[in-house]
Amino acid sequence: MTKYFTVLLIALLMASCGSSKSTKTTSKRDVITSRTYNKGASRNIVNFAKTFKGTKYKYGGTTRKGMDCSGLVFVAFRKENISLPRVSRNMAKRGKKISPSKANEGDLVFFRTNKNKKTINHVGLVTSTKNGTLQFIHSTTRRGVIISSLDERYWKDAFVEVRTML
Repeated sequence: MTKYFTVLLIALLMASCGSSKSTKTTSKRDVITSRTYNKGASRNIVNFAKTFKGTKYKYGGTTRKGMDCSGLVFVAFRKENISLPRVSRNMAKRGKKISPSKANEGDLVFFRTNKNKKTINHVGLVTSTKNGTLQFIHSTTRRGVIISSLDERYWKDAFVEVRTML
């Protein structure tokens, strides 16, 4: 039993934000893969995500008691009845890949924070692209739900891609 618990604990620590906690969804529509930007829906998604600002990090979390990065994106899109996978690496397989310079509010930005693995394990939601600076809301293990900039060295180095879901 102790051996099982130790292996489980190590697996959880290594998974970072790529949680796979199962969450049932009753979404009415799937993600649209064409580049028809829906400003109203994206603004609603971002505004809802911002209401979680300051929420502490919790692996697998999807509530105000605790939230992980993919949980934040998952619940924000669900609020608009848009179904996304629950895990960041699976989210990165949806939508359409776009250039960061073409990003709009509501697009998703993906990262690989573990340099030893080639798997996407972090996701953020674009909140603005002011003066060519892409800002995104996400949940970090240290500071919880915050807004960061792609210009920050850590995020610039970990950056993989931007995808549009709307």
